[in-house]
Amino acid sequence: ESSLAEKLEDILAKENPTVAPYASLGEVKIRITAKSTTDSDAKELIKPIEKEILNRTGNEFYGCDEDDLASVVIEILRKRGETLAIAESCTGGGLGAAITSISGSSDVFLGGVIAYQNSIKKEFLDVSEKLIEQHGAVSTEVVEAMAIGIQKKFNSDWSIAVSGLAGPNGGSLLKPIGLVQFCVRGPLGKESGPEIFSSKAGRISIQKLSVLKALDKL
Repeated sequence: ESSLAEKLEDILAKENPTVAPYASLGEVKIRITAKSTTDSDAKELIKPIEKEILNRTGNEFYGCDEDDLASVVIEILRKRGETLAIAESCTGGGLGAAITSISGSSDVFLGGVIAYQNSIKKEFLDVSEKLIEQHGAVSTEVVEAMAIGIQKKFNSDWSIAVSGLAGPNGGSLLKPIGLVQFCVRGPLGKESGPEIFSSKAGRISIQKLSVLKALDKL
């Protein structure tokens, strides 16, 4: 919220329309309110402010009104005629729940697996035991293998894999609580790598932030 407020400092100081940010876990909503004698005039006052906000926020903006990341992702996949499958560990089904909370998600979402135990990563997703022993379950190498495995199992266009340390136990100096590895694979390649969330956020918040980050990466 603070970094967004810096970008919009002059806009937030306006009196009509007024612009107010509302922060929640992992996202900030911006409300624009205009006063006028007619509804149409109020909307005209809002248009240039909305346009300027979008110009300044760029790719950080993903939707308006009732949009959320899951609904936006599903709509993009639907328009492209492409499908998605997921393999999640530390999020424990949270990513699948976010996607299936959207009506019509079955048009694009094939399904997924909660590969919590390493044995499931190996037996169901074909992640090699050597890879897990060498790099650990929470590693770029393993999530990349998970993404390949689920993509092959479900024959999907896209896949997301997530593995991390949500805490409160199990962290180390090299792999602290809050470290989460992501991989998104598509028809033309992949994007993978770590994110580190604050361990102070707590287990549930780290899981929720991981779900949002996974959708954002897709």
